[in-house]
Amino acid sequence: MDAPSTSASPCGACIANLPAFDLARAPLRYEFPVDVALKKLKFNRKLQFAPPLASLLEPVIKQSFSECDVLVPVPLYRWRHARRGFNQADELCRMLAKATDLPIMLATKRRRATRSQSGLNAAARAKNVRSAFVVNRRLEFRYPLIVDDVMTTGATCNELAKALKRAGAERVGALAVARSSAL
Repeated sequence: MDAPSTSASPCGACIANLPAFDLARAPLRYEFPVDVALKKLKFNRKLQFAPPLASLLEPVIKQSFSECDVLVPVPLYRWRHARRGFNQADELCRMLAKATDLPIMLATKRRRATRSQSGLNAAARAKNVRSAFVVNRRLEFRYPLIVDDVMTTGATCNELAKALKRAGAERVGALAVARSSAL
């Protein structure tokens, strides 16, 4: 699979309300069979899906995020992480770190529980994750790359990017396995 072109134009919503992240990419659409694989990974603990999904992200990192200096998995709130037993973004980052030699930054936290973003409209998604993330220390990295499984409106990555920039990041990238048709 080819990585997306870096010459893509921002969507109208992004032009009207610029997100805190500087560039976002998702090589796949959130539709069959990708949606099934991501749901199995996320909700059925099918961790064997993480390596092939991460391998689809490697060429995107090389093409669009070659200057990034750290991977940042989107953190889960502590009770959701405990209940699930893992974080799918952590699993993707572990595979990507091996392939790219980029470190993984685990100093980000979800400071409060948020509802699942599924089924929420764009405004509700933004409100749901507003100020949900914190970075526990001053960043030693200048261009973090947020990694997540799915990007719908970009609200989660936007809030995490704000926290990363408050902590000292100069630029922030966002990378997801798939994007919904809402983008």
